[in-house]
Amino acid sequence: MAESSSGSDDLLLEVSGLVVDLPGRVRAVRVVDEVSFDIPSATTVGLIGESGSGKTMTANALIGLLPDGAIVGGSLNWRGEELLTATASRRRGLRGHEIAMIFQDPLAALNPTQTIGRQVGEILRRSGKSRAAVRERVVELLDRAGIPAPAEKLGSFPHEFSGGMRQRAVIAMALAGNPSLLLADEPTTALDVTVQARILRLLRSIQEDAGLSMLLVSHDLRVMAHVAHQVVVMYAGRVAERGATSDVLRQPAHPYTRALVDSVPAVRTKTALAHPLPGTPATPSNRPAGCAFHPRCPLARERCRTEQPALRAVAPGRWTACHFAEKVLDA
Repeated sequence: MAESSSGSDDLLLEVSGLVVDLPGRVRAVRVVDEVSFDIPSATTVGLIGESGSGKTMTANALIGLLPDGAIVGGSLNWRGEELLTATASRRRGLRGHEIAMIFQDPLAALNPTQTIGRQVGEILRRSGKSRAAVRERVVELLDRAGIPAPAEKLGSFPHEFSGGMRQRAVIAMALAGNPSLLLADEPTTALDVTVQARILRLLRSIQEDAGLSMLLVSHDLRVMAHVAHQVVVMYAGRVAERGATSDVLRQPAHPYTRALVDSVPAVRTKTALAHPLPGTPATPSNRPAGCAFHPRCPLARERCRTEQPALRAVAPGRWTACHFAEKVLDA
């Protein structure tokens, strides 16, 4: 499992009490509820959870891809600057140059009518670089992203690339603005297992070589175990647990995290069986009272049905939102 490579307290982004509401049929739905975590320099932080847990909405909030007025509370502190009160111009300038995003579907992220070279070089052309300088830099970026014979691929269109090659092109686009933080939203979901492993190795190599920070959104615990230094476990729009990846996955402090770990098939023996999570995942639109996980939790008591647990420290560098976290840790 990945261990933190950064002993620095230098934080790129501090997310504090983030609240996001989106329009619903009858009333607004709170899709992100009081979410807090930090992204240190040169560190990969993972957002993990089932579908509907609020992972992608949280990532979109960080880069400003939500509708106006959707963020109704909290703070996004970027290197000492409050992004929620920054001007629209400043937020646009941040995207691509300081914070860049790698989207889940590379085919949807690429314009089918433009060449790969033109799309990767777009942000460079806007910075006023000469045509020759842009071409040289684009070839360098494609090469860094692992695309063979990059100079020959400049005139290729997205449909001429395989899924893995398209994802590499999207990664090259994200790197073009020389960002400090990459947001990767399920970057390997649409790829086969072999290509997934290659893309993950590439992302880890880029993060380490360039000293970037990365927020990796995924539902796959095995991905997190090999890539993320820290992990934030989300359920129904809230943080269930967060801490160092090795600590959280080896010794969960929340029943939901424990259930996630138990649901992943073991890879050491061919006969190992997984234990699927019982029940139906809660979502922000059907979040139960009290602890949202209580209908699926074997430890649930009356208090869990009525009282929402606060996110609290249970060990150095470990936070969990469970009334019985100590019991879970002991188990």
